[in-house]
This record gives sequence, structure tokens and C-alpha cells, in this order.
Amino acid sequence: MAYRVIDGVRPRCKISILSCSWGPTIRVPMDGTDRLGQHEGGTKIMDDTTSANPAGPAASQATPGAEQTPYRVLARKYRPKDFTDLIGQEPMVRTLTNAFSTGRIAQAWMLTGVRGVGKTTTARILARALNYKTAEIDQPSIDLTTPGEHCPAIMEGRHVDVIEMDAASHTGIDDIREIIEQVRYRPVSARYKVYIIDEVHMLSTQAFNGLLKTLEEPPAHVKFIFATTEIRKVPITVLSRCQRFDLRRIETGALASHFSSVAAQEGIGIDDESLSMIARAAEGSVRDGLSLLDQAIAHGGGQVDAQAVRAMLGLADRSRVVELFGNLMAGDVAAALTGFRDQYDSGAGPSVILTDLADFTHLVTRLKFVPEAADDPSLTETERERGADYAGKLSTAILSRVWQMLLKGISETEGSSRPAAAAEMALIRIAHAASLPSPEEALKAFQNGGGSSGAGVAQTTAGGSHGGSAGSSSGGDAMARAVGERHMPQTGNGQPSMRLAHSAEPSVAPPAAEPVEQVAVASLEDMVVLAEKHRDIAMKVQIRTGVRLVRIEQTRLEISLAPDASPSLPGELVKKLKDWTGANWSVALSREEGAPTITEREAAKRDALVSDARQDPDVAAILSKFPGSKITDVRIAATEEELAGAALSPSEDGDILPAETEPDDNSD
Repeated sequence: MAYRVIDGVRPRCKISILSCSWGPTIRVPMDGTDRLGQHEGGTKIMDDTTSANPAGPAASQATPGAEQTPYRVLARKYRPKDFTDLIGQEPMVRTLTNAFSTGRIAQAWMLTGVRGVGKTTTARILARALNYKTAEIDQPSIDLTTPGEHCPAIMEGRHVDVIEMDAASHTGIDDIREIIEQVRYRPVSARYKVYIIDEVHMLSTQAFNGLLKTLEEPPAHVKFIFATTEIRKVPITVLSRCQRFDLRRIETGALASHFSSVAAQEGIGIDDESLSMIARAAEGSVRDGLSLLDQAIAHGGGQVDAQAVRAMLGLADRSRVVELFGNLMAGDVAAALTGFRDQYDSGAGPSVILTDLADFTHLVTRLKFVPEAADDPSLTETERERGADYAGKLSTAILSRVWQMLLKGISETEGSSRPAAAAEMALIRIAHAASLPSPEEALKAFQNGGGSSGAGVAQTTAGGSHGGSAGSSSGGDAMARAVGERHMPQTGNGQPSMRLAHSAEPSVAPPAAEPVEQVAVASLEDMVVLAEKHRDIAMKVQIRTGVRLVRIEQTRLEISLAPDASPSLPGELVKKLKDWTGANWSVALSREEGAPTITEREAAKRDALVSDARQDPDVAAILSKFPGSKITDVRIAATEEELAGAALSPSEDGDILPAETEPDDNSD
């Protein structure tokens, strides 16, 4: 088998001839704009079989009848062709439009964003705009309504002057060296030679360094377009040489509208709830959403409904999630576990159910502060109405607590060998916590003598739950007794309802606290005396060893802590001083060093006494007679007046202590 060159021009592409038993085979690389083997100069290379049968061997062997067109997935079929087809990227389009209209075209662009948001597609559209050429227009243009001369080949990724490289598989310096060697040559047919490097963050450090000089001062006919999902891994030296565009996640409403348009063009019936579920599952990615829509169409046999989409995605029913949330807030464990089991049996994963609960908790919290969030078209009517109702009834403290417990439950469920059981235990904890006050509210209730436990505390009545929920109310009842029995208001059907954020005051006022005699405190020594009086040895030791006094004024105390002091000591001092003196104290940490602690002062005094004792001639003589001996303590003998006073001083029990006799000089 021979080959011949058309038009008398020898092709510049490489041709490899492989020998086999039946003859040579010509292998022509597809680097031109023609699928039959047109090389970059426009010359076609054919073998004898091709010249004899232009349709190729496949056509001669094809069976009679119409040729069936291969199916193209929706993500490729509805790929944007120009900037007007891009969804949700208006800032980037506006910037490029102004740059093209003023001729301020950069030499490199960096496109970043999550998967499926359109980075590679945008790069191809940008390459098409740079090389736009028609019979009337021969300059870069953003208006690509009329297909240009190079547009089809560029959008199909087969243009000779638009080179796409996947940095994930071409990471080394050798791949970049090839680009550096090629940029010196002018484009074959287009205006610019455009290099599109996808996943550029995968390049090695040497490859990035090798690209820097060319990227900073490329030839006038070369443009670079980079795409990445990990912008933080791209060196700053590369980013500083590019214009950066952050492609945003597409909003759920815009995705649902786009998917509805695609389904209409495909002649597929789909309801709004299905569109919302697919749009939420896409998480801002158009490609992911179209792939899910393609799968849903195949799953439903051409007709898409919410039940089929929910089963395909393993999602929980949104209305049942809202009902489950209400059961948890009412502390009804039995109803909550029953609802969870029903959704689990329907195919929803345990972690998915908890995630949907967390999403609804977040929605309720947002509605509490941003009521306009209810206008989100992706929300169902149940979510919109019930969410607004819960936002008015639940406090931020409760919602924050439920959110944190759900996040912990999701991680436990995903890492557990028994995810369903782990999810149920998380729901039980949430139901218990929903009927308990926060620690701050409980402390406030204790201080008020068992009054209100605080705003927004959900609490169930005794017997308010059904069946197994009796266990759920036991924790709430115990705390209710501790903070002063107070139950939730009842609904019309006798079921417990959530307490409003501003509950009514208790009908019985708490008893007035008995006045406490106030005691003046002017020094750390006074605090030590109070600690001894109340037999608080631990606090006495902490005051002596850990508190450095800066200043003290009435009931305000400024201190600094010794290196070994407990960080919680200021808070403990506030409580102890209030108990000991009957006054509300303020204890503040100061940046000043403060005076030495009591133990530090005593140690300094003892060291001074020891130093003075060493200067005494008698003591020095004794120390010289006994080598290695040292002074460990110095005691000052009491005077006769002090001894007489001590003999008559009463003890704490009212007894007269016997006078201590002065030790004899000969005693040991």
C-alpha cells in the first residue's frame, strides 16, 4: 500500500509506516483542521484506499440504511458556544468586553472555580474571540453571534493554533520546554497561537519556573489561558503575570431555570420540585447538574418526577425533613425516630437525612435575620412557611446548639460502621437538648431562685410525648425541677409546643434573697483571712501563690497572674469574693506586672533573714566548724509582751490558749 501527496507539496507532519504481514500502514496524526488528515499547511494526505473510496473503509462495510447519529450527553450537547450562553459569569464577560473594545488584551488569563463551572469552555470561547474572523470582521471580538472561520475547529478542540494541554498528565519541565520552543513560531492560520493549560496547579515547581520568563514577555502572537480548581497551589509569581477571573458557583434558581430550558428542548416533562432537587445536588456546577438531569431522564424512561429523582439521588423528602425538625424541637423522640426510619426505609441515607436537617436549621436561622431569604425559588412552599414560623419561635441559642450537634452527628454517622444507629443517637441527643436550657440560662435561673430559665428554651410537658418519648422528657423534667418547674404552653390538641422567644414571666415571684453582711477587703492578706475563715484551703493557696496585686479599689480588683497560676483564677475569685463579702466584685487581668505574690514576698523576706544570719560572727563560726552545713530557716524569738498577749488571746472556740514558754538556750 502506497501513499501520495496531493498538490505536489510534501507534508510537514510526521508519518510512521508500520510493517506487518499484509503490508505497510500509514499513520497520520490528527493535528490539522480536517478529520481526514489535513496537516497544518492545508495539504491532505491520502492512501490508495482513501482516494478510491473517499468515504473510507467504514462506508464500504456499512449496512444499507440511514446512519444512526451517536448520542451526545447533555453536558456536551448544550455546552456554551459564546459568552451569551455563559450562566452567572456577568462580571467576567463585562471585563472582557471592555478589554476587547479598548484593545487592552492581556497576554495571559487565569480562570479559577469549582468543577463543572465552565473553565475549559470559557477558555475555548476566549480563544475563539481572540481568533475571530469573518468576511466582514477581522479582529478580536466578544460578539460571536456569527460563526467565524476558525470557530468550529476551536470549539471542537482540533484547531492547529489552539493547543490544549492537561497539566495533570504533563507536569514536568520537559513539557513546558516544548511550549517554550514552539512559541517562537507564528500561528499557521489564526491570528494568535493560544495555549490552554488545564489544571495548571498540577505543574511541578521546575515547570512553573521554566514558564515564568515566557509568560512575562511572550511573543505578540501568543496568548496563554490557564484553568485551575486549586488557585492556592499556583505560585504567586505566576498569578502576578495573569489576569485572574473567579468563575462563580451558579445560583440554584439560575440552574433550575437552565435545566428547565434544556428539558423543554429535549421534549422531556419535568416538574419544579425535580428541577430544584437536581439544582441543589449540582452545588453550583452546570456540568454536574446536566449529568444528573441526563441520569434522571434515563432513570424515568423519558419522564422525570420528584419521586424518581429522590430515589435516584438517595435524598430525603423535604416535607418530612421539616416534620422531623418539628418533632425534635418538641422533644418527641418517638415521632422523630419513626420519621427517620420511614425516610431511611425509603432509600435516604442516614447522613443525608442529618445533612438535610442541618440545611433546614441553617434556613430557619437565616430567616430569623434575613426574612427575604424566603423568596429563594429553590425552596418548597412547606420550607418557606414552616421555616418562617420556626424562625419566629426559636431563639438563636437553640438553633446554634442544634446546628453544632447536627454537624457532630453527621461526622459520627459518616465514620460509623452502623450509620443508622449513629444517626438515631444523634437525633435523641438533639431532642433532649432542645428541651433543656443553656448553661447560662440555667445559671441565671439558679441565681434568681428557680425563676425563668431564659428566652427561647424548648421544654416538653410531662407525658407530652408519645410512647417511647417518656425517656426523652425525663432529662427536660429533671432540669425543669432544678430551675423551677415551668412547662411549655399547650397547643389546641394537647401536644406540647415550642416556647416563644419571649416567654411570660412566672406567676410566682422568687423569694427575696437574704441580705449578706458586706466585708471590706483591702489587700491579698484580707482575702487569705477570708479563705481561712470559710475553710477554703484551695483558694487560699491559689491567692498566696498565683495572685500579683496591681491595684484594689472598693469592689474592683486588678491583678496579674503568676506563671503557674490557673487561667480560671480570676473567674473563681469573682464568685468567691461575692460569697465572702456579699458584694459584686469585678476582677480584671492587667498587663502590668503587679506586686509579688504573698509566697514570693515571704521567700524574699526569708532569704534576707538567712543572708543577715550568715553575717553574724557566731553563726559564721558554727558554719565553718561544720563544712557542708547551711541555714534553712530563721525564726525570731517573741518578746515578753508578745508572749503575754498570746497567753491571754482566745482561740476560735473561745478558749484561752496557754502561754508558750521560751525555749532554753540548751534545748535542741
